[in-house]
Amino acid sequence: MKNNRKILNYILITLDVIITLGLFVISIIMLVTMPKTSAELNQATGFIGYLQKNPTVYLFAFVLPLFVLLLVNVLYLIVYIKKLNEKAKVKLNDLTPEEKERLKAELLSDVANNKDDSKK
Repeated sequence: MKNNRKILNYILITLDVIITLGLFVISIIMLVTMPKTSAELNQATGFIGYLQKNPTVYLFAFVLPLFVLLLVNVLYLIVYIKKLNEKAKVKLNDLTPEEKERLKAELLSDVANNKDDSKK
């Protein structure tokens, strides 16, 4: 079950990268080949020419999906970091008696150092 989830995560990440790169490449091509005059725009043909003649289609098909993917990736990163930090927390009950004694000694020395610092 855990292995299937790992494979699914790899597939989703790969799809995300492929879609993002595809949308980004088309956006770069649009910017590089943008006609300067309306006569050049009328002569534009093919897929890129269609997108240049219809900026609304370009907006909804390429620009907005790029922003949505960016937002989803940022949210996923935040959730992943929070999940990773929760796993790193150690409870006092998880410590061995030797670790508890060492922690107690460190805390007592820190308290003693703080008292000395506050007297100065």
